[in-house]
Order: sequence, then structure tokens, then C-alpha cells
Amino acid sequence: MRLVPLLLLPVLLVSPVASQSADVAEHASLRTISLERLDSILPSGTHLLIERKAIEAFLAALDGTPPDWLAVYGQGHHDPGHDERVFNLNRERDAVREGNPILTRQVAFVWSGELSQFDRQAKGYPVSIGPEFNQTSWGIVRFKPEEAPGNLRVMPHSTLVGAINRRLVAHKKVEVFVVMTGALIPSESIVYDFSHEEEGRGLIMPVVRVERVDVLLKGRLAY
Repeated sequence: MRLVPLLLLPVLLVSPVASQSADVAEHASLRTISLERLDSILPSGTHLLIERKAIEAFLAALDGTPPDWLAVYGQGHHDPGHDERVFNLNRERDAVREGNPILTRQVAFVWSGELSQFDRQAKGYPVSIGPEFNQTSWGIVRFKPEEAPGNLRVMPHSTLVGAINRRLVAHKKVEVFVVMTGALIPSESIVYDFSHEEEGRGLIMPVVRVERVDVLLKGRLAY
């Protein structure tokens, strides 16, 4: 997993983050609830796409069945017809998916993150984030925000500050879940491609316009 450091700018404190642009600096409270209780803080009816079965059911409701990856891949990237087959797969599935009510449903997915040392100017702990690669029977599913939440930083409850600072000073990780909520982009809701890390392995990227970001502490703070 690759974590991406984000540029910092001073802003006001808001929680949870309402996000539609990577250029807007963002603050969020650091929540201590588990992923199992995530539905208690999200808008009613939000479809949680975290577990494998939920992701597979969501894809089936949109696209029916997985692609025939072997046929699409052919002889690989050097196959003269490879790119055209991938393009046609996406075009055909976009057409079939058009008008599906699932496209407008609120969904939530998770990326991973790590906190950095407190930034006094930005008044928060900067968060480096990276995508989760979900292994499913359809292929690898990597949720893709239309624009990743830029300038993300968190402010924990005062009772957690000491433990977080001690871990960071000791060069230990403080890991978080970055939960993004929004809806698929109708014109580019799902992109089918192939993994660059696993030759011939299908990659599926649902593209989400993010409207809200929540940050959850991962595990317990030991120091």
C-alpha cells in the first residue's frame, strides 16, 4: 500500500469533513469507534462497501457478472487488440449500467492512513493516505475518489493526544481508517483495467464523488 503525503494549509476545524475538492484543506475529528459501528455515524441508507461479500453484491447489482478477464487480456499489453478490448468492455458496461438506481445510492469505502507529527500552523495531525486493494471473485477492487481528500488532518480528543505524541516521537505508526462517503459518478461509475503489479489480474475501480470524510483510529494506542 502506498501512502501519499498531503500538502498542508491553515483552515478552520470542521467535523466530519465535507469534501468535493482535493484543493480544499480539511479537518476531521479522530473517531474511536470500530468499523463495525460505522453505520451509526453515516447517513441512513449508506451502503458500506468494506467486506468482500458486500463489494461483490454491489458489483453484481450494477454489472451482473464479472468480465471474462482471460478473453479481454489475450496475450497481454503487447497484444495489438488488448487496449481495444479493454475500451470496448468499459463502453459496453457503461451502456448497460445507465439508469441503474444503484448509481445514485450513497456508498462508503475505506482507505488506510497514518498520522504525522502535529502541525501547529495547520492545527492538526497531517494524514497520509493510500488505497485499499480488495481481493474479490471479480478481481481486485480499488475504490477511486473523483478527487482524493487533499490537505487532510485530524484533531483527536484531548485524552488521546499524549499517547499519539509518544508513539510518533518513538517513530511508531499511528494508523487510521479514512472512510469516504459519496455516490458513483454516472458517466464514469466503474473502470475496468488490469493490475500493474499482478500480470493478467483484473482491476475494478468504482469512481466515487466524495461528499464526506471520517477518520477512525485503527486499533488501540499502545506506547
